[in-house]
Amino acid sequence: MALPYEFDYVKPASLQDALVLLAEKGQGARVLAGGTDLANELKQGFRVPDLLLDIKGLVELQKIEVRDQRLTIGALVTFSDMRSSELIRNHAHILYEAAGLVASPGVRNRATMVGNICSAVACMDSASPLLVHDAMVHCLSLEGERLVPIQKWFVDNRKTLIRENEMVTHVSIPVPSVKYAGAYQKMMRYTGEDLAAANVGVLLFADGRCHVAFGSVGPTPKRSAKLESHFKNKGVNKGSIDEACAMLPGIIKPISDVRASKEYRMHMTGVMLERALFKAIDRLKMPTLIRG
Repeated sequence: MALPYEFDYVKPASLQDALVLLAEKGQGARVLAGGTDLANELKQGFRVPDLLLDIKGLVELQKIEVRDQRLTIGALVTFSDMRSSELIRNHAHILYEAAGLVASPGVRNRATMVGNICSAVACMDSASPLLVHDAMVHCLSLEGERLVPIQKWFVDNRKTLIRENEMVTHVSIPVPSVKYAGAYQKMMRYTGEDLAAANVGVLLFADGRCHVAFGSVGPTPKRSAKLESHFKNKGVNKGSIDEACAMLPGIIKPISDVRASKEYRMHMTGVMLERALFKAIDRLKMPTLIRG
């Protein structure tokens, strides 16, 4: 399908060139990485840019590595790249798990995790895993680097804290010093490509901490301090999990739409929370650790 809109297209030779163009064009520019969301928006005439900035040639944004006890994931890393990465599998298994549930193989081959969080739709698969891992979003402009905690990144549906002269170069995750394990659950159709009608991410630590995050049950993905405090006080066990599920109506605010009613979303979020926690408990006990 041809795009019925005109805009300039530039493929910068360097990251510095990209930042210069962003500084010049500001909100008139849009960054193209995987393009799976952007292409659909352009077809619909949603936020058509003056300049399309294609960063796919910037090899420094394609890296997955661990440095200074942080796992870093570049802006051009696709979900398929994450599924092929031993570093992701070993240090953030919940991200590895979520990446395998994104849409279809064709989409995973092009879609990037950074593009996912920049699109900022509430049903994204990346957010819950990143939230429980205390991820940091690294934004770069000609003025320098700015770090944004993932918990502050999502402002509203499709809105983030990124500034018009910035681009996200990578996301980083601290590698915990204690044993940890996590699990991801996604409510979706049994077959075919689908967005999450609801999702849950949990991360358990050997020192007793428990991180919990939800997606597609409010305008933005969110961590739950209330549930985390609950599990800190009562531990993670069958009784405390049942109590946590009963607390959900005061924590999440799902809506009804074509994919699910708010009542069904509420019920299934409780089911997924329980499943994720028990799976994480089992993984934490494994002698050969599957992490986060």
